[in-house]
Amino acid sequence: MKLKSPEPFWLVKDGLKHSYPSLREDIETEILIVGGGITGSLLAHQMIKDGYKTVLIDRREIGNGSTSATTSMLQYEIDVPLFELSEMIGKEGAEKSYWACYNSIDDLQKIAKEVKSDCGFKKKQSLYFAALKKDVPDLKKEFEARKAAKFPVKWLSAEEISKKFKIDNTFGGILSEQGGSIDAFCLAHDILHYNYKKGLQVFDKTDIIKFDYKKNGVTATTDYGNTIKAKKVIFCNGFESTEIIKDDFVDLLSTYAIVGEQNEKKHTELNNLLVWNTAEPYIYMRTTDDKRILIGGEDEEFVNAHKRDSLLHEKEKKLVKKLDKYLPENDFRTDFVWAGTFGETKDGLPYIGEHPDFPSAYFVLGFGGNGITFSVIGMEMTSDFLKGKKHELTKYFRFRR
Repeated sequence: MKLKSPEPFWLVKDGLKHSYPSLREDIETEILIVGGGITGSLLAHQMIKDGYKTVLIDRREIGNGSTSATTSMLQYEIDVPLFELSEMIGKEGAEKSYWACYNSIDDLQKIAKEVKSDCGFKKKQSLYFAALKKDVPDLKKEFEARKAAKFPVKWLSAEEISKKFKIDNTFGGILSEQGGSIDAFCLAHDILHYNYKKGLQVFDKTDIIKFDYKKNGVTATTDYGNTIKAKKVIFCNGFESTEIIKDDFVDLLSTYAIVGEQNEKKHTELNNLLVWNTAEPYIYMRTTDDKRILIGGEDEEFVNAHKRDSLLHEKEKKLVKKLDKYLPENDFRTDFVWAGTFGETKDGLPYIGEHPDFPSAYFVLGFGGNGITFSVIGMEMTSDFLKGKKHELTKYFRFRR
């Protein structure tokens, strides 16, 4: 499955940071990680830290799947609002899920520092504003739910948003103190390179065509006939997991993003802010670490890569129009435009844990706007699973829930 269209900003900006060989022999290991994006790199980091002999593979070059197309906004807010999630899975589970995402942003900052990454990690506030007047009652209900759960939030009127951030045509919104942004492609490479020097084996351009699952281990066979025998396999292959899991557990969507030319003088108010709104589908905005405006959205059902990419020009025009609406004084000129595929679950939560059809396997599949923060949570959960420990989020993130 082709997961992105040509010319995502991060891939062009960073180039080929590190190169790894394809697998050319039969090997054995304790842990096999499938997927060399940000999720796989984080899980590899945890496995090496826990002392496991670990192998990571990817069918492409490292980071060249969804990780190179992500907009890398780090939010604790899940795509399903807290008050709605509380109605779906219970108040306790909803608040624990939100708090886990909240704490994962700080955990990710520590990892970026530990591996000395050049990913431009930056803590930011997050503004969630009402796109329409009719959205205000539910947004205020969400504000009260977060305030009751002790999240650091403030309600801003439309006038306050306009004055503070120069964002017009809103109907008020929630300002959260916790958020962040990174270059996920860069961070994934930096994490893997750090752990490669500690003994992690990395093979890209290595496609697995067959898995033999048994209770005491897994054997993976590549398209060139080489085998990898592992005690456990961890799938960090995001939306491509739909190729092997036959459950109807996620809907695939296409999202579009544009990045403008560098302009350090305009909209400095946005440099420490993440922005998204209540529209369906919602739009999201941030600045990059080199002072460009990024805006994305215009999501629609994923049909195929050709159909998705054929809409790039049309979607670009719509995103620029929305940018003009909310930032009327902008001097935006598109420098990059791309599309990516992402998944949406019924409750906005990830799938992390075992699946009954795959012995000796774990899945860490973060979907929606929280894929990166869910992956950080997946590090801790998988570490616990391998040690035979229980985790409080397992029942909320399990398959067939």
